[in-house]
Amino acid sequence: MYTRRDLLKHTSAGFGYLALAGLTSLSRTSALGAGADIAANPLSPKPSHFPAKAKRVIFLCMQGGPSHVDTFDYKPALASDDGKRGKYGGALLKSPWQFRQRGESGLWISDLFPEVAKHADEMCLIRSMHCDQPVHPGAMTQMHTGTAQFVRPSLGAWTLYGLGTENESLPGFVSLSPPAGSSRNYSSAFLPAIYGGTKVGGSGNRFAQAARFASGGGQAVPDISNPKRTTDQQRRQLDFIQSLNRSQMPAGDGANVEGVIQSYELAFRMQDAMPELMDLSGEDQRTIAMYGADSGPTQTFGRQCLLARRFAEAGVRFIEVTHGNWDQHNRLTEDHAARAEACDQPIAALLADLKQRDMLKDTLVMWGGEFGRTPSAQNGNGRNHNNKGYTLWMAGGGTKGGFSYGATDEHGFEAVENKCHVHDWHATVLHLLGLDHTRLTYRYAGRDFRLTDVYGNVATDIVA
Repeated sequence: MYTRRDLLKHTSAGFGYLALAGLTSLSRTSALGAGADIAANPLSPKPSHFPAKAKRVIFLCMQGGPSHVDTFDYKPALASDDGKRGKYGGALLKSPWQFRQRGESGLWISDLFPEVAKHADEMCLIRSMHCDQPVHPGAMTQMHTGTAQFVRPSLGAWTLYGLGTENESLPGFVSLSPPAGSSRNYSSAFLPAIYGGTKVGGSGNRFAQAARFASGGGQAVPDISNPKRTTDQQRRQLDFIQSLNRSQMPAGDGANVEGVIQSYELAFRMQDAMPELMDLSGEDQRTIAMYGADSGPTQTFGRQCLLARRFAEAGVRFIEVTHGNWDQHNRLTEDHAARAEACDQPIAALLADLKQRDMLKDTLVMWGGEFGRTPSAQNGNGRNHNNKGYTLWMAGGGTKGGFSYGATDEHGFEAVENKCHVHDWHATVLHLLGLDHTRLTYRYAGRDFRLTDVYGNVATDIVA
C-alpha cells in the first residue's frame, strides 16, 4: 500500500514530491532567527526573543483537580452560606480547613498547606484560571498542549524548541512520573522528536523502579545501559544504526528521522550522566530530610522534587513532576488532607532549596491541576469538577511574590476578574522565558502553528 509520500514520489514525474520537499524544508528553519537550522544542532541553546526573566521551568502538576476553595482561594461567603443552594445547583459546602493570612504580603492560604504557606511572599496566585474542558483527559491535554481536540506539542516541547538546553548529555525536557496514558502531555507531536519529553518512572510507587535512591545502589537507569557491551562496542553499533537511519533521510524531508538520530545520540550520552544525576546517595542527609525524601508519606514526592532541583541545576530546561490523585468526588476531608500531606513539605523544601542556591530568581516554579472543584457539595463530602474558575500559583522566575491576580465570584464558581484562560497562562509562561508566543511558530501541514493557536494574552500584571 502506498503512503501519501510514496504517491507524491511516483506520480506526475515526482513534481508533487518536489513541492513537498520545498515546503517541509521551510519547517527546518527556526522561528527564532532567519537562516537558523534547527536540525543542525536541535538542542543547542538558542537566543530568546527578548531578555528572559526565567531560564528554566519546574511544573508541579497536581493531576485530578485540587480544590481551589480549600487551598488558595479564600471565600468567606462560602462559610457563611454553607448549606444554601449554589449558583449551579447543589448545596454549598464550606471548607473544612481554616484560611489564614500568611507572610508580610498577607496572602490567604488554607491550613492544608502549612509549609508551602511559609513561602507566601514568594508566591503569585492566579485565582482566575479557567479552561474549556470539564473532564480530566481533555482538561489535562489542554493544560499541556493548548487544545483537547488535536494532537499538538506540549508546553515543555515548545519551550525546548524555542530555547534549547544547556546540557548536551541530558534531555532538555523531563517528565517525572507522568500518569499512565498521558504521553500526549509530554509529546513533541509534529515538532522534531528530539523536543519531546523524556519519561522517568511511572505514577505512584512505580517511580521507585526508575532509580535507586539514597540508601540504595546499583544501576540507577537500567533502560539506557547495555552491560553486555563496552562503550566502544556500543559506539560502533550505534554508528552503524545511524548510517542506516541517514540512508532513509531524503533531502528536505528528514525532520522525523533527524529527530530519531539525535535521540539515539542523546541516549548514548545519557548512559554516563543520567545514573549519576539520579543517584541521591551523595546528597546531604539534612537535605534529604528537608524534602521528606527519607521516609513516610512524603518520601516518593520528596525524592521527585529533589530530583527536579538536581535536573534544573544540571541545565535541564523544563521539568514536570506529577502528583495525584486529587479527584475527590467524596471523602474530600480525608483524601485532600492525605494528598496535601504528601506534597506540602517537599514543595516547600524545593522553594527553600532553590532560593538558598540563588536559583529561584530565574527558575519558574508552577503548581496547579487541570481544573478546580465546585463550591457545592457532591456525595455529601466531595466536590465535582469545575473548569470555570480555579487557582494556579507560580513562584520565582520573574513573577511578583506575595501577589494575587484575578478573582472568582464570592463562592468560587467561576472567574470574574482578570480572567486567565489556559492560552493566557501559556502566553505568560513563554513571556517569562523570553519568548513571544506569537513568534514561536513551526510550519507544519502548510501553515504556521503555535502553542496558543490564535489566542492568548500575557498577564503582564504578574511580571515583576
